[in-house]
Amino acid sequence: MGLEIERKFLVLGDDWRKCAGPASTLRQAYIHNDGRASVRVRIDEAGPAYLTIKSAEAGTSRAEFEYAIPADEAREILELRTGSIVEKRRYRISHEGKLWEIDEFTGENAGLVIAEIELSDPHENFSKPTWVGREVTDDAQYFNASLAKKPFRDWS
Repeated sequence: MGLEIERKFLVLGDDWRKCAGPASTLRQAYIHNDGRASVRVRIDEAGPAYLTIKSAEAGTSRAEFEYAIPADEAREILELRTGSIVEKRRYRISHEGKLWEIDEFTGENAGLVIAEIELSDPHENFSKPTWVGREVTDDAQYFNASLAKKPFRDWS
């Protein structure tokens, strides 16, 4: 079984941009999302496409299975989605030996910026950059699957 161990945080300000490399432009949509698991398709405009199955529980660790698929098929699968297409620019930043991924959402989720760090153990210690804010790992409204159902622009 694949296992994703990840923590998510809101991003404060724009200081992170000084450290960021070039962005990847990602488009993803959900084919299935029933509260137990989600099935999504993701297209990296500069690279591969993936079909991913994730367990839906909130928290640091979730089951994850990911498979590369042809980009033209991924574009067709996008049309089978439920909810909106989630669009974002992903930046990578190395900080004290760990890789952070910053997702700057566009489209219906514009204005939301989230930092993620993948860990090898749920209790692993790591150093937070100064631009890392409140942790939202356990807050399901920040899951991409939730953003496809209720985009950030519709939050009150």
